[in-house]
Amino acid sequence: MTKRRFGLDLTPLRTSRDFRLVFTGGAVSGFGSFITYVTIPYQVAKLTDDPLMVGLLGVCELVPLLVMAFVGGALADFLDRRLLVRGGEFALAGLCGILLLNALSHEPHLWLLFVIAALTATVDGLQRPALEAMLPRLVRPEELPATMAMSSLGMQVAQLGGPAVAGLLIASVDLWLVYAFDLLTFAASVICLSLVKAVPPPPDADRPSLRSVVTGLRYARSRPELLGTYLVDINAMFFGMPQALYPFLAMQLGGPRVLGLLYAAPSVGTLIATLTSGWTGRVHRHGLMVIVAAAFWGVGIVGAGLSGTLWLTLFCLAFAGGADMISGIFRSIMWSQTIPDHLRGRLAGIEMLSYTTGPMLGQLRSGLMARTRLGVGGSIWVGGVLCIVGTLGLALALPQFRRYNGEDGLARKQAEDEAWLTRTP
Repeated sequence: MTKRRFGLDLTPLRTSRDFRLVFTGGAVSGFGSFITYVTIPYQVAKLTDDPLMVGLLGVCELVPLLVMAFVGGALADFLDRRLLVRGGEFALAGLCGILLLNALSHEPHLWLLFVIAALTATVDGLQRPALEAMLPRLVRPEELPATMAMSSLGMQVAQLGGPAVAGLLIASVDLWLVYAFDLLTFAASVICLSLVKAVPPPPDADRPSLRSVVTGLRYARSRPELLGTYLVDINAMFFGMPQALYPFLAMQLGGPRVLGLLYAAPSVGTLIATLTSGWTGRVHRHGLMVIVAAAFWGVGIVGAGLSGTLWLTLFCLAFAGGADMISGIFRSIMWSQTIPDHLRGRLAGIEMLSYTTGPMLGQLRSGLMARTRLGVGGSIWVGGVLCIVGTLGLALALPQFRRYNGEDGLARKQAEDEAWLTRTP
């Protein structure tokens, strides 16, 4: 009974061939991508020895995302979502190849690292809304909580293994070999996505245009419970995302090998939270759970900033990662169970901005604070405190989000889907 209640629900893997393919390809490709995710900031830190320069990577990624997430969302509601995702994988593989060539040069170009970061964000903005809009089409509605947990599991395994391997590779081989490893992993995702059946757009889909983008924005604004998911996550990540400081924190705690552990530690918590996520399918107060989890993320970040020892820092980061995973599961359930399919791509673009702008701006925030008297540790724990305060403030300001009930949201989505299909042209 306990295992069924708390264990991970594997139903989507058993019932959906296409979801199995997407899950497998994404997990392998994601593993390699997280190796590069660690390597680029390390290379910038090595070339500049400046935490602000590492933080500016987030700004380079943010600017194209602010535009391309809307474009990608509109395209995901008009084109075959599988083709968009597969095209994105090809583009990301090409960018990884450029990183490899840059690392092979006698004097690697710093500016090129920032350009690749911006281009990667551009491709991600085009690809990610299609991927997220595609997943609900691959499974039955009642399998969505388990699907969100399984999707997160693949990503968390990548987040756990990728950074840890990255730390070992960075410490033992040339950087071009690290990028080469990532390049090889893209083959798995391309093959798997090629085997997935087509995921055509909804009937009479809106053509990509500024008007269609505005339609999505108006819908998001009309739903206080959706606005709550965006604002709470942006607040948590802006104040509580210290990844720009990991290369410098690693130097204080043990060197390059420790760097991979710092990146991987939150994923230990997320993995534990995912593997014990069976209970999430029986909880309907999704908004309240997002609020509680976001506050606990802040608690973990405070602990990581105040800790002066490696093991305690890793524990606090793992605790924070587990809380973030719980928040992510309930946010994903709210998005997948309540948004009608003909708007799913555009809303996925808005969601993407909510969970990417916060971390990117948070890297800049942490880098700037670290240059003050607070230093690296102070920048981390002060950000954690501000995260908690901001989360509680949003909980008070958004009562409809706080009281949101998932059963009502699912019924609303079904009604809106039926109204779209039966509307008069």
